[in-house]
Amino acid sequence: MLKLLTAALGAAALSFATLGAAQADGHQKLEDVHFLIPGGAGGGWDGTARGTGEALTKSGIVGSATYENMSGGGGGKAIAHLIETDDAGTLMVNSTPIVIRSLQGVFPQSFRDLTPIAGTIGDYAAMVVNTDSDIQDFGGLLEAYNADPTNVAIGGGSVAGGMDHIVVALVMKAAGADPTQVKYIPYDAGGKAMAGLLSGEIKGLSTGFGEAIELARQGEVRILCVTAPERLDASPETPTCDEAGASGAEFVNWRGFFGAPGLSDEQASAYQDALEAMYETDDWATVRDRNGWVDIFNRGDDFTSFLEAQEEQIGGLMRELGFL
Repeated sequence: MLKLLTAALGAAALSFATLGAAQADGHQKLEDVHFLIPGGAGGGWDGTARGTGEALTKSGIVGSATYENMSGGGGGKAIAHLIETDDAGTLMVNSTPIVIRSLQGVFPQSFRDLTPIAGTIGDYAAMVVNTDSDIQDFGGLLEAYNADPTNVAIGGGSVAGGMDHIVVALVMKAAGADPTQVKYIPYDAGGKAMAGLLSGEIKGLSTGFGEAIELARQGEVRILCVTAPERLDASPETPTCDEAGASGAEFVNWRGFFGAPGLSDEQASAYQDALEAMYETDDWATVRDRNGWVDIFNRGDDFTSFLEAQEEQIGGLMRELGFL
């Protein structure tokens, strides 16, 4: 045990030295970063970690980046691993599901068992219909829902009680409708849910704005509203859900990074400074725009406050829907 502790402390000291390394010109913030990804290759977590690493290294802010995919337990395997190893040289990517799955008890840990570094990108949710639908706007969807919610099947790429279900319930509640009456149809993934919308299996879809915008540009779907606080540059003609009649309906599926639980304030600040500097680079703009991401940078205590507010919002709605 003593040898393990000594080795761990030595690794932490080495990682900290790495964090503090800087080039003479002061441009490089970190010598290297190891990204821990709680899912498989090609997913949203994977793309976020690798895209962030690409921008950091190409811009010279970080000397090198390595990546480790660790699937299992709905993300819980990677969380437990980071807690157990307490490796100061590792950043784990995560997103809204760390809040949802913790509330559901899918895994026993929460963001409080880690060191929140920063929220870095966001994907607002959108309410979407097929362009062939007779529903022209969110008001039309709400009218059909209030008339007979059983006749308005709304799908999503997550399980019942998952993020897409929570979003449509949140929007309907904000519009004054009964969120418990949502006829939610779960699909295995966002792509399958979109296929269900295009084939007519469902009347509406709760999905990420980034997943819907390209099909909207191609004329395949109509975005009724987006859960952003203001209209997005990528689709300025699309109203916010608040504007469309769902008062105060705001939701963002953030993605961001967490450090080991024993990370010092100085170590955390080194990571935060590197990520913040990344936003000023053309390399980040290239990665961000390629993926349709929205900048939502919040660091340290601001990130923690955001997570606590989202936990309260989602937890309350899940209890109302009977999922907690």
